[in-house]
Amino acid sequence: MGRGAITQYIDVAQIVLYVFWVFFAALVFYLLYESKREGFPLESDRPDGSVKRDPGILPMPQVKIYRTRFHGDFPSPHDRDLDEPRVQGERALPITGMPYEPTSDPMTSGIGPGAFARRTDAPDLTVDGDLKIVPIAAVPDFSLVEGDPDPRGMPVIGVDDEEGGTVVEVWVDRSEHMLRYLEVQTAGGRRVMVPITFARVISDRVHGRKVIVRAIRGSQLEGVPGLRHPDRITLLEEEKVMGYFGAGTLFATPKRRDTLL
Repeated sequence: MGRGAITQYIDVAQIVLYVFWVFFAALVFYLLYESKREGFPLESDRPDGSVKRDPGILPMPQVKIYRTRFHGDFPSPHDRDLDEPRVQGERALPITGMPYEPTSDPMTSGIGPGAFARRTDAPDLTVDGDLKIVPIAAVPDFSLVEGDPDPRGMPVIGVDDEEGGTVVEVWVDRSEHMLRYLEVQTAGGRRVMVPITFARVISDRVHGRKVIVRAIRGSQLEGVPGLRHPDRITLLEEEKVMGYFGAGTLFATPKRRDTLL
């Protein structure tokens, strides 16, 4: 027998190889099993309009509790994921796999670029437990960068070149030290949030002082989902606001849904 051989047919290298195979197979099984905590069971449409839920080859994992510092405990997988309201739309044709067409206001239907996640309806917090996204007036140690245009007081112009409101406040992220939202008072008197990522602040001698929002029309600022509290925004409210402006990139005007050819 050679060096390291246990018998004439088995040696240490062979045993290590078999152990590695067993370990690798167990690792693959574990990763596939744990990955089912998000996005499962799979859903597929049926011609009759019903939805079939399929857990896949492996079973669903047992519920695991994730404990957070400020927002309580979260079980995963959660039964809430199976009870989510359906989108406000119907399939374009009664054929499996066809796209959904909105049956109500497309800006809030949750379809296409307007889709959003059902995040917790509580504000995001800093590591110290303070509100993370707040009006700049609530944090005296924050200020706009010297030399940058101050959007407060500027009119908000939509893609149709119509004015929909006026910026009255800016909201900052206390953790990332950046602007997150522009608070706008609409022509109808509502206070709504405009994500800074959808806004272009202009201040020069040629174009004047204004904020341009190309995602929606000026009048559609009235339909932006509102906030329950004037001094804070929850994670779910953020999702709805972002979903509204995302929907505008496809549904704000009929031409955006037309084919290019």
